[in-house]
Amino acid sequence: MAGTEAVDPRYADIDNWPTSDAVTAMIEGQRAAIDALNSQAGAIAAACEAAAQRLSSSRGRLAYAGAGTSGRVAVQDGVELTPTFGWPHERLLYLLAGGLPALLESAEGAEDDVVDAAKQIADHAVGAADVVVAVAASGHTPFTLKIVEDARARGALTIAIANNAATPLLGAADHAILLATGSEIISGSTRMKAGTAQKAAVNIISTTIMLRLGKVYQGQMVDMIVSNAKLQRRAAGIVRIITGCTEEAAVDALERGDNGITKAILIAKGATPEQAATLLSENDGILAKAIAAFERQ
Repeated sequence: MAGTEAVDPRYADIDNWPTSDAVTAMIEGQRAAIDALNSQAGAIAAACEAAAQRLSSSRGRLAYAGAGTSGRVAVQDGVELTPTFGWPHERLLYLLAGGLPALLESAEGAEDDVVDAAKQIADHAVGAADVVVAVAASGHTPFTLKIVEDARARGALTIAIANNAATPLLGAADHAILLATGSEIISGSTRMKAGTAQKAAVNIISTTIMLRLGKVYQGQMVDMIVSNAKLQRRAAGIVRIITGCTEEAAVDALERGDNGITKAILIAKGATPEQAATLLSENDGILAKAIAAFERQ
């Protein structure tokens, strides 16, 4: 056995260790998991650039694929994109072994179901407009491998994340990201180090894609969905930081802009609500472009 399935003799009797020692060892393992991303910065950046280019030139979807722990890690990242960056629900897709019920109850046997993988790709008409991010600790999971193979054959951009080197999943994708986390403290429990590295990787990938798509301006989440009182206050703060207006003016701009932060920023800069809407529409919803167009008027 090698990689994530290897047995580390250092932890063979961890069940007999003092609790504080076991906890310390697990914390060290989590730190090592994050360190595994360092060597992959270039590969991650290249994948993000390609994904952003694909998604900016189409109305394609960002799809997440996986089985078991890896699938749940992937889906967890995807569901955050709409509230955080205003990424449309209809432009998200989840290709999960066992379907969405596997999010709540283990369906580990589904990881071998290549027929279901092919069916999901076909049923959702995955194609050249789409980007598929597939995650599998082993790099061998049949369901996830079939997702990548079929998606790539249909023209989708594919990004694979695995924790073992020289595996079929990494070889099948357009962009391969190896998170070499090695053996687990509890043998084979990839929800530990491998899962931590996966979560960090997909978080970085999706955030970088959103950066490149103009969903962030001056370090602020300008496409954030304002859905409660806390976020209302945060939105007003974003408008104030970017425009230098007063709190009262920021609140008023948000109200006139139907709680859209990008619209409110343009309004606070002097645009009418109608002008703000038109500027955003004509500039792909990207605030930086809309501001530049407004300032040229």
